[in-house]
Amino acid sequence: MIVVATADFEVYHGVVTELRDRGAAFTTIEPGDEWPEETDVAVIAAGEAVEIPDGVDLVQADPERPRRAVEAAIAALRGESGRTIVGIDPGERPGVAVVHGEMVVAAFQVPAADAAEVVHREVEDAADPVVRIGDGARLVGSRLVDDLSDVPVELVDETGTTPYLGSGARGMGDVLAAVNIARLEGEEITSRDVEPTAGELQRIKDRSREVSDTNRAIDAELARDVAEGTYTIEEALAEHRGDAESEGSEESDGGDDGDSAD
Repeated sequence: MIVVATADFEVYHGVVTELRDRGAAFTTIEPGDEWPEETDVAVIAAGEAVEIPDGVDLVQADPERPRRAVEAAIAALRGESGRTIVGIDPGERPGVAVVHGEMVVAAFQVPAADAAEVVHREVEDAADPVVRIGDGARLVGSRLVDDLSDVPVELVDETGTTPYLGSGARGMGDVLAAVNIARLEGEEITSRDVEPTAGELQRIKDRSREVSDTNRAIDAELARDVAEGTYTIEEALAEHRGDAESEGSEESDGGDDGDSAD
């Protein structure tokens, strides 16, 4: 059983809330109280001096990161010591799954521009993390590889990783695919050079028209910038509007600059 024993209210509140959200069995005691005989894992505040019984696993919780402490406590309770693996199903809104040992400890679906930040946050304290990225959605995947240059990355054949989604599971496909990708070994890579195809550029232009307030698509040059990660579609649209407004202003200011006759 997990036992929370801390005088730090912030740690206590954060850890207990996370444990309840996870449906984990636990109890709490005051530091110095007698420990329950069934104690397997003790959670205290980082730096706190609490005497722990022999044979009990110790987890020290950062008040800013109670979820990490709970994940560590549950892993210790299950006797798991596997590495942290992050699986990513790339796309416009990538699915991201964090796996520790045999457990999925976190899952996300975020805009592509935010995926690398999420991954960095999730592996920050991990001793030996690896990120596994599906080989689909090549342009997004290549940008993620570049953005995660400080983390070991593997490229995974994602064929068959998206499961059949039954009734009520709509919208979960990318996250479940990310879980499957995390469980497959891939080829370790440090970069992935991808030249966008004409079809990929056209899809970016079509997407820009869909999100544009004026039903206008960005041009091919800006579409390439989006494909290469220089701009998001929204930023490219703003750049496109600025260029159009500038051209319109120049045209309105044009005309006969010659001297008028007296």
